Amino acid sequence: MKLHHVGIVVPKIQDSLGEITKYLKFETIGLPILVGSQKVNICFLKIGEPFLELIEPIEESSPIAEFAKKGGGIHHLCFEVKNIHQQVKEMSKKGATVLVEPVEGFDSRLIAFVDLNMRNTKCGLIELLEVK
Repeated sequence: MKLHHVGIVVPKIQDSLGEITKYLKFETIGLPILVGSQKVNICFLKIGEPFLELIEPIEESSPIAEFAKKGGGIHHLCFEVKNIHQQVKEMSKKGATVLVEPVEGFDSRLIAFVDLNMRNTKCGLIELLEVK
């Protein structure tokens, strides 16, 4: 398992890029990519490893629309895994709640979202990303 990116929900990617690039210099800034299964646009910013991922909802029914309306912020940690189905099953057995079963995400890779239900650690939302 390897940390791939930190997901940050923003109301609008373009506005956020203007702010963040004022202060930080990135090796690369990807073009926004549509992830239809989640009803979002995403943009990866490379500043070493892991990436930062800006996420904007593209419609009201997006899972992050309400969070974005409230200003957004850090949303999830994404880990690359070799076998996403096995990892989801293992986490579920340990008490995690599967929010999004494996589905096609960005770059035609499988993604899943899991809530680790951690009471003492406030970053329990995990995205799993299957290695290509």
